[in-house]
Amino acid sequence: MTAILGISAFYHDSAAALIVDGRIVAAAQEERFTRRKHDPAFPARAVEYCLQEAGLTAADLDYVAFYEKPLVKFERLLETYLAFAPTGFRSFLMAVPVWLKDKLYLNRAIRQALPNAKKAKLVYTEHHESHAASAFFPSPFEQAALLTLDGVGEWCTTTWGVGRGNQIELKSQIGFPHSLGLLYSAVTYHCGFKVNSGEYKLMGLAPYGRPVYADLMRQHLIDVRPDGSFWMNMQYFNYCQGLTMTNSRFSDLFGMAPRKPESQLEQKHMDMAASIQEVTEDIVLKIAAHVHRETGMKNLVLAGGVALNCVANGRLLREGPFDDVWVQPASGDAGGALGAAEFVWYQLLHNPRKTGPVDAQQGSLLGPQYTDNEIAAVLDREGVTYTRCETEQSLIENVTQILTEEKVVGWFQGRMEYGPRALGARSIIGDPRSPKMQSVMNLKIKYRESFRPFAPIVLREAASDWFDIAPQHESPYMLIVADVREERKTPLSDAQQKVMSESEDLCERVNVPRSAVPAVTHVDYSARLQTVDAVRNPRLHSVLRGFLDRTGCPILVNTSFNVRGEPIVCTPEDALRCFMATEMDVLVLEHCIIRKTENASNQTAEERQRHLSKFELD
Repeated sequence: MTAILGISAFYHDSAAALIVDGRIVAAAQEERFTRRKHDPAFPARAVEYCLQEAGLTAADLDYVAFYEKPLVKFERLLETYLAFAPTGFRSFLMAVPVWLKDKLYLNRAIRQALPNAKKAKLVYTEHHESHAASAFFPSPFEQAALLTLDGVGEWCTTTWGVGRGNQIELKSQIGFPHSLGLLYSAVTYHCGFKVNSGEYKLMGLAPYGRPVYADLMRQHLIDVRPDGSFWMNMQYFNYCQGLTMTNSRFSDLFGMAPRKPESQLEQKHMDMAASIQEVTEDIVLKIAAHVHRETGMKNLVLAGGVALNCVANGRLLREGPFDDVWVQPASGDAGGALGAAEFVWYQLLHNPRKTGPVDAQQGSLLGPQYTDNEIAAVLDREGVTYTRCETEQSLIENVTQILTEEKVVGWFQGRMEYGPRALGARSIIGDPRSPKMQSVMNLKIKYRESFRPFAPIVLREAASDWFDIAPQHESPYMLIVADVREERKTPLSDAQQKVMSESEDLCERVNVPRSAVPAVTHVDYSARLQTVDAVRNPRLHSVLRGFLDRTGCPILVNTSFNVRGEPIVCTPEDALRCFMATEMDVLVLEHCIIRKTENASNQTAEERQRHLSKFELD
């Protein structure tokens, strides 16, 4: 037996992943256990879970793989500070102590965290090698082109190459400070959202705007070549030497200062979002076309933070030159833990790799799970009134009936998801046909911005009947955006068209029904869909089948089971706390169904506020 533990830590979204004899046994982000969103600390709790899931101890580990080379990264930081000195001294003073405390002494940190792993060899892969490995090795392709795009690793920000069998080869790269990920993050910052977590908000805001600044960006910020390679004009950015992403020259160019977080969103911010989204999509398409010409591969795999831009992925699938595209569900830093472990197993140890029609990611359902008895013990201890369904059929019938009543359901089933998306294990689900469902979920359950779209989960076999996705393609990890099919769209009245074109109130615009499933249709008629099949998620597939039988609609609303500022729930206790603190109607914990109406008398207004106060609403 060979056990390989992969780790990402100390930068953003720490995680651990465990491979035993080539099989992904477990993977999870540290934030899910500590309840600190994007927790960068050493993933001690995630490591503990992975070992428990495998029935192993640290003494059984053969390799511990870290997802990047910290000394090379530190070299880049020092060279960057020296290049801009004496500017950036404040940033230098803030960064160096952190490096001297933890990041430069990873060998020591790992050995201290795993004192019994004495026989384990420590391996440090390169950051983009980890991304590439996480994209290719679990994919269903025997061979494929590779493309990784993010902010920055050690020096690289973009790489491409090829994967064949059990080996990957990176052939070309773009280096820091020229970075598509950092460009997108700079605009994210300027529009008032948090860097490294608010980029998806910017992507959701883009359909409300027009790309009026796109040409200005191409003329002044980034020079894009025909092959998709690019050079950024650093006169407009501050991330190399300062504590902000953009500077006064950037503000002057676009005629706007950075938006203060939580302040009113204006049309100019929506136009900025639309503009950077268009520029990003064009660059991704150009790079992909170049990679296709150079490699001759039919399929493409993607990873890195930019690969979470599902709008760009959708265009790449529809308009790009590749027959199929597979995106690593944990494309950010967390996925580096899995990639590092996979790299050791295949690339360094030369173990054979087998592929099949379904990828090896196991639906990315790689986290903890809980039995009905464990859940019942929690509910009994808390004095919760609940119904326990004795059969699978009874559960499906009860849940589908509840959903047809336009109830909002907390859905907690099986193993927790690995990656940023809720994929039907830790989800909040509802009826997509309800015009009020989006605003209800946003304002009463998620406590977040009203413009944010929700994603549809749809039966794999029915997806192409409702969305612009070819029957041979799928989107099991909610990483593809596709338009609602023309015949499913709802014509707008003159009054509704006026609202869409003139109103600056995003609530008013988002609440205009645009299709037969308005709760999951964005203002541009797009949807970030997840296709559900009976192999990866059989219980959710059965719920969708049951809902289809009752309503004729094979779709449900799906959003992550959490409130704003909190990680996705991990344990039954997390789920119960979130349920009691929000206006969700029903909570389904495996076969146990909890109704708010049956438990409202158990909770005073003060208790509800106390539940809610435990969430950090950023």
